[in-house]
Amino acid sequence: MRLTILGGGGFRVPLVYRALLGDPTVTEVVLYDTDPRRLRVVGAVLDTLRAGPSGAPAPSVRLAADLDDALRGADFVFSAIRVGGTAGRVRDEQLPLAEGVLGQETVGAGGVLYGLRTLPVAVAVAERVKAVAPGAWVINFTNPAGMVTEAMSRVLGPRVIGICDSPVGLVRRAARAAGADPDAPGFGYDYIGLNHLGWLRSLTADGRDLLPGLLADPAALSGFEEGRLFGPAWLAALGSLPNEYLHYYYFRREALAAVRSAPATRGAFLDRQQSAFFAAADAAPADAYALWDRTRREREETYMAENRAATGGWARDPHDLDGGGYDRVALALMRAIARDERTVLILNVPGGGAVSCLDPAAVVEVPCEVGAFGARPLPVAPPDEHQAGLMLTLKSVERAAIEAAATGSRTAALRALALHPLVDSPAVADRLLTAAGW
Repeated sequence: MRLTILGGGGFRVPLVYRALLGDPTVTEVVLYDTDPRRLRVVGAVLDTLRAGPSGAPAPSVRLAADLDDALRGADFVFSAIRVGGTAGRVRDEQLPLAEGVLGQETVGAGGVLYGLRTLPVAVAVAERVKAVAPGAWVINFTNPAGMVTEAMSRVLGPRVIGICDSPVGLVRRAARAAGADPDAPGFGYDYIGLNHLGWLRSLTADGRDLLPGLLADPAALSGFEEGRLFGPAWLAALGSLPNEYLHYYYFRREALAAVRSAPATRGAFLDRQQSAFFAAADAAPADAYALWDRTRREREETYMAENRAATGGWARDPHDLDGGGYDRVALALMRAIARDERTVLILNVPGGGAVSCLDPAAVVEVPCEVGAFGARPLPVAPPDEHQAGLMLTLKSVERAAIEAAATGSRTAALRALALHPLVDSPAVADRLLTAAGW
């Protein structure tokens, strides 16, 4: 089976390849990227992994010359592109901060600007998949994952599925804190939302909901990341466990102050870090894997550092530094489809009416049954008024951005920015569009 990775020069590609070692499902990995140096360096990292001491079966690796070459014959396509590179992310973060509003890769004005730049490219990719590899399944890593997946689904229908590792990480961390085994028979959960905007609303083991007890136990909440990030008082008031990205909404003043007081934005840090890595690894290909692993560890240690600083400052748990969240979810999804091994995963797919406040075509992030048929949303409890309100508002932002990207409409782009809860002024939105070249 052939797996094609678009954005094959991406920093996290070795995590995907490492997870494939020893599994005969994928026999060939095809990498495509518009940056030849990044592609060359990632190829060198994979060479080291393939020649490792384990002796486990390793897929062959081919670097594709162009997009159609990469797609032709693919069974699965992982779309992990970053339009504008890390330099584009720096700009997406810094322009809003100059206006006094949050700049972040997928949230707020920065996320909308990133989406406006990315959507036309993602849709063009979907069109080439439909033309060249119509039988392929597309697993979308590209952020902002919700709006990108919805735009691609208008071309590919159910054959594109969006993924994120935040929800499954939340479920597993909360289960351990509640004393449950997330892999045990009889374990279940209820999660609802959009990408980077969701809530865990129940944790069940053998039919008993463990979440109320967890929310009432400050000591247990202090034992995992979301518990420390939001604090026991606010979690008790919500009656649910929010996705980590909701920290930007619930603690917007604190999060904005922390980002503005940091030595550099997250994007600027990653831009410098990755530029140094790719330059060093290209100059010394034999050291590429060691350089990559050291850089990866630093990247994981500093993840959401500003948000942790805004809540008193604390180090990430050791088991959260292993990385590989996206690769585990993506490969579990791919294997379930390829082998028709039924499983349940939290995914970004058209809801089909599963979320009562949104129309069936709206891409939502909910538990899905997965098999050879793809991903089928499972029934979830209706959202409460607060959850529905935020979801409806953010869905209107996503759809205005999709319209703007498809038509070039500045009016739709203005609506996408100005309606976002973290952008507090249409005048600010207008200036941001001008600064971004709209």
